[in-house]
Amino acid sequence: MSRPVTLFTGQWADLPLETLAEKAASWGYDGLELACWGDHFDVQRALAEPDYCQGRHDLLARYGLKVWSISTHLVGQAVCDRIDARHKAILPPHVWGDGDPEGVRQRAAQEMKDTARAAAKLGVKVVNGFTGSSIWHLVYGFPPIPDGMIDAGYADLAVRWNPIMDVFDEVGVRFALEVHPAEIAFDIASAERTLEAMAHRPSFGFNYDPSHFGYQGVDYVAFILKFGDRIFHAHMKDVWWSDRATEAGVFGGHTAFGDARRHWDFRSLGRGSIDFEEIIRALNRIGYDGPLSVEWEDIGMDREHGAAEACEFVRSIDFAPSDTAFDAAFSED
Repeated sequence: MSRPVTLFTGQWADLPLETLAEKAASWGYDGLELACWGDHFDVQRALAEPDYCQGRHDLLARYGLKVWSISTHLVGQAVCDRIDARHKAILPPHVWGDGDPEGVRQRAAQEMKDTARAAAKLGVKVVNGFTGSSIWHLVYGFPPIPDGMIDAGYADLAVRWNPIMDVFDEVGVRFALEVHPAEIAFDIASAERTLEAMAHRPSFGFNYDPSHFGYQGVDYVAFILKFGDRIFHAHMKDVWWSDRATEAGVFGGHTAFGDARRHWDFRSLGRGSIDFEEIIRALNRIGYDGPLSVEWEDIGMDREHGAAEACEFVRSIDFAPSDTAFDAAFSED
């Protein structure tokens, strides 16, 4: 099993795609997971311009790179969210429009349908992203939350995302929700409920990212084994968390990333608390052979240094499963 090592371009959208492609090739990556923002992948241009998708492939090929997936976290976030001023900064103008919340949600849903069509034109089979959540603000149970309020949040997901997934099914593309705080699924229990709400549609699954589980106290290896048939894509991302009490706990205390008072922070791969060997063993067990895509974040490190060492780290920890039992030599014919 030779899994490609890719770089998610979302944190690099300030750079032109060609600049980033040249850098990523020099760092040793096999390809890029293209973000649908910056100039990396434009959904509407992909649909309107006959040569746009081939042009993306040609650009990457100049540097020996390929693309296996695209990501639309920012637009997906707006499909189910309670829309406020924060969303204007992350959405394209044609999705934000006049900012009317329901209008934004409807335009975001249309953009998600278009993203599925654009992915099919590009020739990729997976779109990663967020769903948003109408009930994230209820994550802490006080004032006491009637069960019906949570039920309504999952019902809202089904109403808004099933028509989107109808288009994904039509064009033969799968959607991989990154299980993440602020989403409808943010741990194992909520991921299970999300699949139930979506009636276990085969094309609706997960983008696995251990960094969002570890500091919460969620078993990030068990997630792989529980949802093995739903892991459509995997992010390689590390996080550090303290083994002692801190001033700002799991909820962050309204501090910025990098604040010394924090209980946790994202770290460059291999420099945090995640046990990546157990992740690789679990991915091998479920037969995952897709990209290992580096999502690089570390507030305390130069990002180019970090991206280069992250690629090397992923290659060093990845290994194929055995095709024979270790004690097969002692077996009788």
